[in-house]
Amino acid sequence: MRIPLVLLLLAAPLAAGDGWTTLFDGRTLDGWVTKGGRYDGNARWTVEDGAIVGREGPNHAGGLLYTAKRYRNFELELDAFVTWPFDSGIFLRMRPDAKGAQVTLDYRPGGEVGGIYADGWWYHNPAGAAAFKRDGWNRFRVRCAGDPMHVQVWMNGVLLTDYRFPEDAPGFARDGLIGLQVHGARADPASSRVMFRNLRVRELPETAGRYFSDEGALTDEGKQAGWRALVDWKGAGDGTGFRYERIGEKKWQRAIAFLREGNSPYLVFAGDYRDFHLKLDFRIARMANSGVFLRARREGGNPAFSGCEIQILDDFNWEKVTGDKLKPWQFTGSLYGAVPPRPKDALRPLGEWNTLEVIYKGSRIATALNGNILYDVDTFALDVKPPFRDRAKAGFIGLQRHAPRQMEGEAYAWFRDIWLRELR
Repeated sequence: MRIPLVLLLLAAPLAAGDGWTTLFDGRTLDGWVTKGGRYDGNARWTVEDGAIVGREGPNHAGGLLYTAKRYRNFELELDAFVTWPFDSGIFLRMRPDAKGAQVTLDYRPGGEVGGIYADGWWYHNPAGAAAFKRDGWNRFRVRCAGDPMHVQVWMNGVLLTDYRFPEDAPGFARDGLIGLQVHGARADPASSRVMFRNLRVRELPETAGRYFSDEGALTDEGKQAGWRALVDWKGAGDGTGFRYERIGEKKWQRAIAFLREGNSPYLVFAGDYRDFHLKLDFRIARMANSGVFLRARREGGNPAFSGCEIQILDDFNWEKVTGDKLKPWQFTGSLYGAVPPRPKDALRPLGEWNTLEVIYKGSRIATALNGNILYDVDTFALDVKPPFRDRAKAGFIGLQRHAPRQMEGEAYAWFRDIWLRELR
């Protein structure tokens, strides 16, 4: 059976920053929707006394209220007040075409608070209800990160739930909407309701999960899995056209900047590699043209075709400025000369950091950009020249320097947090 390489990808939308964003203005339901998941319904949602209030709708109808925006790795904080008896929940990564997960707020006889449910029970927490404040507000912090999904829940400052879905759990979404629930169909008293207030979310970094911490540092589990930082880069030719720049307050927070002036065609990492999982962040300026070389031969020739290249380009302005029509396999994320990215619009706006992941194993290559799976293909089946069967089976990893004539400023591309693990 063919196991998709994409199941190994860590990719996810990169957080725009490390600050908190308010989800509820205390007056309206702006930014919230009632459709977009697998449990849409006709529950009644209102705003009362600075809180979102959920009640059963007509004929005891339940349903969810969702954020309009999708999230993948995040922390969520909120206050919840659930009257007795009532069944509610906090939903994570909700989409109509895949499974998310529910943190249960089932405050009824036999109900569970802090359990994990997704088309069936994954984690029971019968003791959670005993710690739940009856007839009062409870403060929740929910952390959702990684793939498989790792869910942690704190209630009133105490860790309530710590559960990671198994590696082989099928059908789960990689990102989705955050949802608040009215279960419905319970014939609870008409006065029963759930209330939420002080809702805010903080997106976590791309790497948040089992192998990398929220700050992007390698965890013990990541070290055991074989991840390591790629730091020994050298410029081909005369080595000019690159420099290191500080991008944070700490000494190790640096990026490689690609400059307008210089003669080196690319940076090369020491060693040759065959089967690997590569992850890096990049940021580009207007009219940038760069790429990542994989399995390229050291003895000469064009690395994009002695091995292969994952394209990085200013998709937004290239055609307009140059007057040239880009081929489908020239957009950012494409397997250059061979496979176009789908979707084509995964690149973030100029100046924002993007996360690129590539798994290359045998003849198969899978690529993701900002959490969007672009392709997972058998290169030997591609009708391209030169055929992949004739290309290097192992080679260097490189970062292409292709300084555009029309660029503005001194630098046009930056790379940081370059990680690799070899696959056996």
